[in-house]
Amino acid sequence: MYRQYAEKLLKSGHVYRCFCSNEELEKMKEIAKLKELPPVYTGKWSNATDEEVEEELEKGTPYTFRFRVPKEGRLQINDLIRGEVSWSLDTLGDFVIMRSNGQPVYNFCVTVDDATMAISHVIRAEEHLPNTLRQALIYKALGFQMPYFAHVSLILAPDRSKLSKRHGATSVGQVVNFYSLLYREMGYLPQAMVNYLALLGWGDGTENEFFSLEKLVEKFSIERVNKSGAVFDSTKLRWMNGQHLRSFSSEQLTKLIGQHWKSTGILAESEGMFVEEAVELLKDGIDLITDSDKALSNLLSYPLYATLASPEGKPVLQDGLPKVASSLLATYDSGELLGALEEGNVGWKSWVKSFGKSMNRKGKSLFMPLRVLLTGKLHGPEMGSTVLLLHRAGTSNVVADQAGFIALDDRFKMLRDTKWESFNNDQTVLESVATVP
Repeated sequence: MYRQYAEKLLKSGHVYRCFCSNEELEKMKEIAKLKELPPVYTGKWSNATDEEVEEELEKGTPYTFRFRVPKEGRLQINDLIRGEVSWSLDTLGDFVIMRSNGQPVYNFCVTVDDATMAISHVIRAEEHLPNTLRQALIYKALGFQMPYFAHVSLILAPDRSKLSKRHGATSVGQVVNFYSLLYREMGYLPQAMVNYLALLGWGDGTENEFFSLEKLVEKFSIERVNKSGAVFDSTKLRWMNGQHLRSFSSEQLTKLIGQHWKSTGILAESEGMFVEEAVELLKDGIDLITDSDKALSNLLSYPLYATLASPEGKPVLQDGLPKVASSLLATYDSGELLGALEEGNVGWKSWVKSFGKSMNRKGKSLFMPLRVLLTGKLHGPEMGSTVLLLHRAGTSNVVADQAGFIALDDRFKMLRDTKWESFNNDQTVLESVATVP
C-alpha cells in the first residue's frame, strides 16, 4: 500500500528518485555544518532529466523516494491546543519517504495509515510538531483530508527536566506499564492514577481535582489542555490516592485492606469484626494500601521501653508514671479492666472515668500516662478504640504469629517487671531496650 501511494506521488511530481550514496549525503552534511547551515538535502536529483534517471536505473543504482518541498512560502496548521502554528518551507529540505530497500519511513507511514483509517484527531506530544510539517505536506500532495492536530506538552520531572527512564517512564505506554509493575505494588489505585494523569496539563476550570473516570469523560475538553509542561509530583499523586481510598464505602475499603493484610501475612483472616474495626480506626492515616501495613503493625507493637528512654518520654515518666502503672496493674489483676473491655466502648469510658477519679487525674494528666502504659507510645489513634482493638486481637486469634503482636497480658507482664528507677540511668535503659523481644 505504501509503495502504491509513493508511486502516485512520483507520477504527480511531488516525489522524485534520489540516487545519492551515503557518502555523498554525509559530505553534504559536512559542508552545511561548515557554512553553519541546517543539514538539509541540496536537491541534487530534484531536477534530473529522464535520461539521467534511466541511466542510473539501468545500472541498478539504489535509490530513495524524496518528497519535493516547495522552496518558498510557509505552511500553517491550526493546532487545537497551540492555535496557529506555521513553518518556513525553506528550512526543511527534500525528505525521504521510501528508503532504498523499499521500506517506508515513519512520517509517510503514519500519514497513509491515518488517512486510510479516517482518523479525525491526532493528539500527541509537542515533540511531534516538526513531524507535522512533513505529514501535512504529504496529506496535501495525496489529496487527503487533514485531521485535527493537538500537540500536548510533556510531563516533566520535579526538576522540570523531561521525564526520562531515570524518572521511571518515557511515554504514556511506559507510564501504564510502570504503574502495573511498580505503582500497584506500592499501593496505588488505578482510579487515582487515571485521575492524576488526566490533571497533568488539564483542568475543568474549577478548583475541583477529584474525578471519577465517568466524570472525566463528561467534563473533558481538548480546549482546556494547557500549553505548558506539567510536573509529575509524587506527593500530589499520593494525596490523590488517599482521597480515592477514602471515597470508598466502608465495605469496599475493609475488603481491600483486609485482603492486603492477609496477603502480607499480618493477619490470618481477611474479614471479621477485628478487620472492620481496624480499618475504621486507621483509615484516616492511610494514603496508600501499603500504608496499612505500617499502621496496623505500629498499633500491634508495644515499644514501651524505647518510648520511656526517649527525650519525649521523660516528662511522662517524671509525672508519676510508676504510681499510675501500679494502680493500672491492680485494676487489671482484679479483672476490672478486662471486664470493662468486654463491655466495649461504654465499659471503657466508665472505667476511665472511675480510674481517673481514683487517681485524682483528668485530661492529659490521665490519658497520656494511660496511652504510654497500654500502647507503649506517646501518640496514635483514639485511645479507647485502640485498647478495645488490642483486646479483640488478643481474644480472636486473627493476628498472625509473625506480626509481632504484643497482647495485653504480655504488656502487663512487662509493666510488672519494669524497674522504674533504672530509667534514671541512660545506660541501664539502653540495655533494657535491647533485651525487649
